[in-house]
Amino acid sequence: MAHEQHAELIQTLHDCAAACNHCFDACLQEDDVKMMAGCIRLDRECADMCAYLEHAITRNSPFVAELAQACAVICEACAAECSKHEHDHCQKCAEVCAKCAEACKNVA
Repeated sequence: MAHEQHAELIQTLHDCAAACNHCFDACLQEDDVKMMAGCIRLDRECADMCAYLEHAITRNSPFVAELAQACAVICEACAAECSKHEHDHCQKCAEVCAKCAEACKNVA
């Protein structure tokens, strides 16, 4: 089954979505939320895409490779945006997103 074959990717996607959700929430608590708008937006996009790909894998979607390619692009964009910010939550998110992007590329 596809979900057994991609168990490590499923965990990586889950971890990435969780990191993005945490970063999203923490960014909303920052003093200058407007400055964090790009980060917040990409956190949401990335978390949603990672969750969607995780679900697609577990239901054996025929589009896993295509979705993984899109997910890699979004994870890379989120990693690039988060890495611009000094906050610990942004730096951790950037690291997890970069790892997820590479894992997605391996499937795409």
